[in-house]
Amino acid sequence: MMPIRVAGAAVEPVTLAELRGYLRLDPDDGGVEDALLLNLIAAARASLEAETRRILVPGTWRVVLGGRPRDGLVPLPLSPLVALVRAGFCEADGSLVPFAPGLVALKPDRIEAPCLAIAATLPEAAGRSLLIEVAAGYGGDGPALPPPLRLAVLRLAAARYEHRGDESVSAAPDPAALAAPFRRLRL
Repeated sequence: MMPIRVAGAAVEPVTLAELRGYLRLDPDDGGVEDALLLNLIAAARASLEAETRRILVPGTWRVVLGGRPRDGLVPLPLSPLVALVRAGFCEADGSLVPFAPGLVALKPDRIEAPCLAIAATLPEAAGRSLLIEVAAGYGGDGPALPPPLRLAVLRLAAARYEHRGDESVSAAPDPAALAAPFRRLRL
């Protein structure tokens, strides 16, 4: 079971203007390096998402299961979980037969293992897949991005800008230290 992003925010957790200000770039340079800066923001966000195992921008994620889980719990490697968008059985023609309200619910988003709870009264799958979509990530309807993670995006993007082409980046700040308190642990 691998969650797949089906919709996401069109914005990054840090704006181009914020990074330009952080770097103290001249606002009148005509935006010569704006494309590079946008790519650095996206790369910094992706690196921190991998480091913390948290989603820094809001999005909708889909999970497809081959059948009903035995214990009724579906652990999700998505944090922070925000809402259940929809859930149901996939028919052979690709249509979705939605579940009755209350059969699938989010359990509280714990740091260790956010999950979905599936009621024992859920009918048997009978060869059908279960499709579940959830909203997850900071921003949007979810919780605000914690300031240390926002700063980590800025610092990592700035370090990559300042040290592009350098072989040694030992002088670059370690954003992992800022992200460490937010890192989800795995056993």
